[in-house]
Amino acid sequence: MMGRVNVSSTEVFILLGLSTRPSLEPVLFILVSIFYVVSIVGNSVIILVSCMDVHLHTPMYFFLTNLSFLDISLITSIVPQLLVNLWGPQKTISYGGCVAQFYISHWLGATECVLLAIMSYDHYAAICRPLHYTVIMYSQLCIGLAFASWLGGLITSMVGSTLTMLLPPCGNNHINHFFCEMPLIMQLAYVDTSLDEIERYLASFSVAVLPLGLILVSYGHIAEAVLEIRSAEGQRKAFNTCSSHVAVVSLFYGSIIFMYLQPAKNTSHEQGKFIAPFYTVVTPMLNPVIYTLRNKDVKTALSQILLENCCGFAGKCGYT
Repeated sequence: MMGRVNVSSTEVFILLGLSTRPSLEPVLFILVSIFYVVSIVGNSVIILVSCMDVHLHTPMYFFLTNLSFLDISLITSIVPQLLVNLWGPQKTISYGGCVAQFYISHWLGATECVLLAIMSYDHYAAICRPLHYTVIMYSQLCIGLAFASWLGGLITSMVGSTLTMLLPPCGNNHINHFFCEMPLIMQLAYVDTSLDEIERYLASFSVAVLPLGLILVSYGHIAEAVLEIRSAEGQRKAFNTCSSHVAVVSLFYGSIIFMYLQPAKNTSHEQGKFIAPFYTVVTPMLNPVIYTLRNKDVKTALSQILLENCCGFAGKCGYT
């Protein structure tokens, strides 16, 4: 695009966050800290349980492990800097820090969109093609799909984020947000960003709208298959298989669509400010809670591991 210049002369960005309501910062600091700890612990537990229990060495839990690792990475790319800004009067982030946060969070967010679509296809294969499931979802394919989701997210981030960061700034380094986000960076440009918004919509379509369409198609076939199941027990089992994923998809995509599929210049500062932390902080915390509470296999495996470890500890201490 004509008129682009490098913006590296901007040394720092000022994240306004709750500067207009400083009294809320201590409350938000406590809430975000709790969410962060719960997210790290919950997702780590899912990863450990899925790796340690051989009964969970299946495609579904392979993708769930990827999702948990992705959520840990996503929330870690945002929360530490957010907590620093909420704790003290210093609300700045370096140019390098902003760029790193911008690229990494965009990469991980795009990857999660694709990964959730892959998980919906896995559920479709398990429910609609149960006799051929192991043939369809063989290990090499699962690894390839997971790799493709990470690589696709990275490419999308490299293209979209680079084009956005090359926009010439208007001299204002104040970002009315808690962290560096694509629509907010675009608002700092003093040139017409229409072409950049088209590029953003195309990127959003490829990593958000298209995967969402695949999810809806998968669940359309799943719904037909479930309705054909005669037994109530069979329908309940199929529902339990998909309900956690549906809840996670609804939470994640609801906030993503609101944030990214509207013109950057028209994005509400206050609405966008509080919607973005929802999918970057709240959703990664809720994912392990949803999957643990609604997944009998995970709860059983976790109970078995805890029981074995407790019995082993008791034996070493002479309590048996």
